[in-house]
Amino acid sequence: MKQTEIILAMLKRGPVTPLQALSEANCFRLAARIHDLKAEGHDIRCDMVDHNDKKFAQYTLVRS
Repeated sequence: MKQTEIILAMLKRGPVTPLQALSEANCFRLAARIHDLKAEGHDIRCDMVDHNDKKFAQYTLVRS
């Protein structure tokens, strides 16, 4: 299974962070895979999250 397929399945379950993508999909470049999924027509939102003085992206699949 390709990383984009794994990440899409993860997005269907809920928001995805880079740490989750690394541990579940062995994906070091989540933003690049999100870009690929958007190019396929998926509507994905990116929110910046502050947690313990660290900032990271959290991606959510927008449901119609």
